[in-house]
Amino acid sequence: MRKLLLLVLLFGVMKAAAADYNIKDFGAVSQMKAKSTSAIQNAIDRCHREGGGRVVVPAGQFVTGSIILKSNVELHLEHGATLYGSTDLKDYKPMKSSYVSLRTQTTTIQLIYADSVSNVAITGTGTIDGRGRFFKKESWNDEGITRPHLLRFIQSSDITIKDVTLRNSGCWMQHFLACDRLCIDGIKVFNRNNYNNDALDIDGCHEVIVRGMIADSDDDGITLKSTSPRLCENIRISDCVVSSHCNAIKLGTETNGGFRNINISGIVVKPSYDQKEKFFGQWIGSSAISLEIVDGGIMEHVNVSDITVEGTESPIFIRLGNRGRGYLSSGKDMEHIVPIDHVGRINGLHLSNIHIRNAGSMGCSITGLRGHPVENVWLSDITIHHKGGVQEKDLSAINEAVADEKEKEYPEATMWGNLPAKGFFVRHARNIFFDHVTVQTEQADARQDIVRVDVE
Repeated sequence: MRKLLLLVLLFGVMKAAAADYNIKDFGAVSQMKAKSTSAIQNAIDRCHREGGGRVVVPAGQFVTGSIILKSNVELHLEHGATLYGSTDLKDYKPMKSSYVSLRTQTTTIQLIYADSVSNVAITGTGTIDGRGRFFKKESWNDEGITRPHLLRFIQSSDITIKDVTLRNSGCWMQHFLACDRLCIDGIKVFNRNNYNNDALDIDGCHEVIVRGMIADSDDDGITLKSTSPRLCENIRISDCVVSSHCNAIKLGTETNGGFRNINISGIVVKPSYDQKEKFFGQWIGSSAISLEIVDGGIMEHVNVSDITVEGTESPIFIRLGNRGRGYLSSGKDMEHIVPIDHVGRINGLHLSNIHIRNAGSMGCSITGLRGHPVENVWLSDITIHHKGGVQEKDLSAINEAVADEKEKEYPEATMWGNLPAKGFFVRHARNIFFDHVTVQTEQADARQDIVRVDVE
């Protein structure tokens, strides 16, 4: 009986070991002048056909065009392995998903793509480098069209991205659209080599955990979006360090569905160590926390706590607007834009234990629209330290600037410049609670800590 059990255990070990598919065995070459696209794809296809396992990228430098992940496949990059994206646009395969939601970019190019798959992973201590600087910006909406994403996963489930380093995408580094059960754990992201260089975009996803990520991005850092009626919901983000020229943590801008049950905590926001180049935003960042609904969606049950912020021009930005951008939907015979004919809703936010220093002088804001207030926001144990310096003679110009409510404009924390309050400017809001919120400025500042307009 013991011998039989031993044989069964040995067979299990042999079977597990056989589930590794080394890309070199399929013809991949560790050489910058050679392309290993076919070899890597063949390894993925074989792994998938034979029931799943690991496709292993060993130590070395491998160049590839677009590759497509399939169910039950783990792409594993060993220590010392670097997977480089090709610099030739012809090596990127345009992909169109059956999931239609974006107003533009329904067919996109990316280095690694997955659609309608399950049980997939990218793991290991190696690096994926998109070499995105080689793809020049050609038009306003060219991201994913002439500038490839690094990772794009659509309507997939049980996804793990763990330990890897991701560098230099042509636009967004990672886009997860309409996915369920996503775990991003302990990865490093450096994305400061092109326009639209977000670090992470989670779009209409459910059951998501992001933890232990270190991200340095020119554009937004950790971004939740909703480019269709599908909400982002049941999401936990924790223990990350984020540098961004724009918004370190952002819910928006695309907000057709919205956000529900979002918990964000234990985040350090700081300026980048590399301050030699900037495509978007502000040198010290535009905001640390931006919570936005502008395309008809809802935001409810959002908790943000234990945040330490160094810099940013306008650290906290809560905005209910009416840009009203529609989304793309597919009917029986054609695709069409679904218009947005209503203002969304923000109700039920908790922000606590947030400590901000060396910020810009703009101040923070919570703004809705007349007849559409931001409702039920609790702010507690928040300290704000910024340079100040606004004088009495400046106040009339500041008040004149904010009189334009910019209802339909792109929401940005810096959209009004210096605000009427050195702490929080609150307009069109109901039930906004402040508890232990303090503001200090390096230079004398003529503004009040909190200014309320149409607030109950």
